[in-house]
Amino acid sequence: MIGVRLVQKVSATRGFAKVAPHVVPALDRAVHRLSGGRVLLSAQLLPGVILTATGARSGQPRRTPLACMPDGDGWYLVGSNFGRPGHPAWTHNLLRHPDAAISWKGRDIPVTARLLTGQERAAAWQRLLAFWPPYAAYQERVEREIRVFRLDRTA
Repeated sequence: MIGVRLVQKVSATRGFAKVAPHVVPALDRAVHRLSGGRVLLSAQLLPGVILTATGARSGQPRRTPLACMPDGDGWYLVGSNFGRPGHPAWTHNLLRHPDAAISWKGRDIPVTARLLTGQERAAAWQRLLAFWPPYAAYQERVEREIRVFRLDRTA
C-alpha cells in the first residue's frame, strides 16, 4: 500500500502532469503492442484499457491507453488529462462518435460511450475519487469540469 500511496502523491503533482502525458501513453502503447494486447504497463497500478475511437475531425481510428474503473459490465473513463487545462482529444472523439471499442485484458470489446452529467456524474465522481484520490487534485487545478464517461458493452 505504501507504493500505491506514493504513486498517488506523485501523480497529483504539477510536475507529473507536465511529463506523464508524453511518457505514459507511449510506453503503454508499445508494451501493449509487444505483448499482443495482454499487458498494459500502467494497468499494473490501475485497471486500464486501450480505447479505439473514431477521430472527431479525421474520422480515423484513434487508439488511446487510459486508466479505467470497471463497474459490472461497464467501465468509467475520466477525462482528467493529468490535471491539465484542456479536455483530452479522446473525449471529443467519444462525444462525436460514441460507438467505440476497448481492449480489456487482451479482448476487444465493442462499447457505447455516454457522457455523464448532473446527479449521475456526481455519484460516479464520488466513487471515482474513492478509487483514485488524485482525481481531486486534477479537478482543483483546472477550471473546466472533468468529463466522465460510462462505457457499456454493445455486444
